[in-house]
Amino acid sequence: MDSFYIVGGSRLEGEVVVDCAKNALLPILAGSILIEGEILLKNVPKYSDVLAMCKILEHLGAKVRFEKGDFANEDLYIDCRDIIYSDVSNELASKVRSSIFTLGPILGRKGIAKVAYPGGCDIGLRPIDIHITALKQLGCKIVDKNGYIYADASKRRAEDVVLSFPSVGATENAIMFAVLGEGETRIFNPAREPEIVDLQNFLNCAGADIKGAGSNLIVIKGVKRLHTCSYKAISDRIEAGTFMIAGAMCAKNLVISNVNSAHNQELLCKLSKTACKIKVIDDKIIMKGGGRPQSFGEVETAVYPGFPTDLQAPMVSLACICDGYSLIIENLFESRYKHIGELLKMGCDIKCKNGVCIVKGREKIYGAEVISPDLRGGASLVLAGLVAEGYTTVDNVDLIDRGYYRLEDKLSSLGAEIKRIKCEKRVDNCD
Repeated sequence: MDSFYIVGGSRLEGEVVVDCAKNALLPILAGSILIEGEILLKNVPKYSDVLAMCKILEHLGAKVRFEKGDFANEDLYIDCRDIIYSDVSNELASKVRSSIFTLGPILGRKGIAKVAYPGGCDIGLRPIDIHITALKQLGCKIVDKNGYIYADASKRRAEDVVLSFPSVGATENAIMFAVLGEGETRIFNPAREPEIVDLQNFLNCAGADIKGAGSNLIVIKGVKRLHTCSYKAISDRIEAGTFMIAGAMCAKNLVISNVNSAHNQELLCKLSKTACKIKVIDDKIIMKGGGRPQSFGEVETAVYPGFPTDLQAPMVSLACICDGYSLIIENLFESRYKHIGELLKMGCDIKCKNGVCIVKGREKIYGAEVISPDLRGGASLVLAGLVAEGYTTVDNVDLIDRGYYRLEDKLSSLGAEIKRIKCEKRVDNCD
């Protein structure tokens, strides 16, 4: 895998534009399976997760192509008229967690599905039993064996779905399955993330009848078919948050644009306690650094609209250089502290037990060779490298590419000293 080579100490200055959200694009790509025609998704960054999902669509029979558009990224055309297959192999599913999002739409359109258990980052147990339970409540027969989910929707029905936990993926699968059904389906206790609202808006743009996404009740009235449309996904609140945390750590004058600040209110509240001055103007967040950041106090991850688990790791990196103690509590994933061991190599002072981290900030941390353990943990190591004394090498950055597109180019444009080292130039790390 490739590596990032970072020389710490630069102050970030300039403007960075946030891309469309990975976590919005992936369910939208799955939802395209329901549309018997060509759709256009505007300004799509080539996250490796997006490319993996495109491979799944092509396997099912879709035609997929990127073309130059009016924005920085390319436009993505998807034509699912000729979807003929209803299976997703282990080889394809192992590349991306969001492969499980195809279960609902394949089942909704084809009536049967065979989908392998998903892969993705190893951040702890992410059971899919809530997905299966939701589909069973809608009349599906589901058998789980040999690493595959076999599903039959021949006795589908419109029904109330009650989720035991507001799972994002289960909510999205239930929505996509119900869209082409008959009657009215209601989902109680759904996840409320902005990406679910975006999925609703995309499907409604194609002719669906969905209301309530973002609230505690979603209502879907089945339609006979969906039509072609063009759509642009929302901006990525996690990428925006990552740059905001980077700004609190080492900004001089930083402008983060194409941001919906309402999606990051919890983070803005925490960062306002540091020495960084923050101003929100329309879709821009303007950050002006002070001296050493002050401790933000406590962060506890929760489902939306609580503090996002995807920003927990970058917040740990911020805590490592703050003046004072910080407390971080991870409530959602039991294995999401793998970046801690790598940060300790950089001289950070972190004590962690039972999902609770106590961080004593230090005036200096030091560059080291570290390994990206997962997508967001890798991003946290990059942020630490930006402020560390000396140079830092972050290995396994292919994991970071899953959710950040050309991160090194964006940081370089802001004055950071960071470059990508291709795997073939580091033969010792390519085994």
